[in-house]
Amino acid sequence: MKVKAILLAGGHGSRLYPFTKYTQKTLLPLHQRPVIDYALGTIRRAGIKDITIVSNHFIGQIAKHVGAGFPDERIHYVLEEEPTGVADALNLARVYNEDCRLLVYFSDNITTVELDVEIGKFSASNESPGCVLLAREEEHPEAFGVAVLDEKGVVVDIVEKPENPPSNLAIGGIYLFDERFWERVDSGVKQKGAGFSISDVTKSYVRDGEANLLSVGEETWVDCGTPDSLLQAAMMAKEGKLNPHPFRT
Repeated sequence: MKVKAILLAGGHGSRLYPFTKYTQKTLLPLHQRPVIDYALGTIRRAGIKDITIVSNHFIGQIAKHVGAGFPDERIHYVLEEEPTGVADALNLARVYNEDCRLLVYFSDNITTVELDVEIGKFSASNESPGCVLLAREEEHPEAFGVAVLDEKGVVVDIVEKPENPPSNLAIGGIYLFDERFWERVDSGVKQKGAGFSISDVTKSYVRDGEANLLSVGEETWVDCGTPDSLLQAAMMAKEGKLNPHPFRT
């Protein structure tokens, strides 16, 4: 089954103010390229050809930079007029992304991990493959969603920003979901309303025993949503640890 990508690049970007008063946070520089190039590079190198970008009133700037994509790609641009939560942002992209499997990518997250093998297996699975959660070992995981593991190392819960983390495995903002994603979004919104978050979807897969962790090992991901983390990512880009290019070399 085809895997498409939703790149969520909306919100106010308040953690990066005042820079985000003038441009979208994904257009801020990581060394010689904007943040969005690294996110798109990861998506494209994984073999995904159908990409929906959801963003705020700066979406015209993004469209001007990214353009129509490559000849074999479909790039959809969706305007988020007001940042009213993850559920609304996802539903804006829904018309282009039903009856498929999905890579949901929160644009702050830049990773050194290559996803082509994982997405190839995910796409080729004859049965619904559940979801895949990107995770890394984090010395101080308190600021993240943290995986709870059983004695066999299987994820059995995700705890959001715990004071006493049950493990050191932080869950990143890059997810693979099977074709049942939207029904789980609808269920989560029905239960949580405005309080819905992507964790409500991931936890539903966990409860059903259908979530798998992709622990990045020696690779990593970094949240570029603050000035300090943006600087950290820029240094990684300068050192050649992050790849903005669309093709494997």
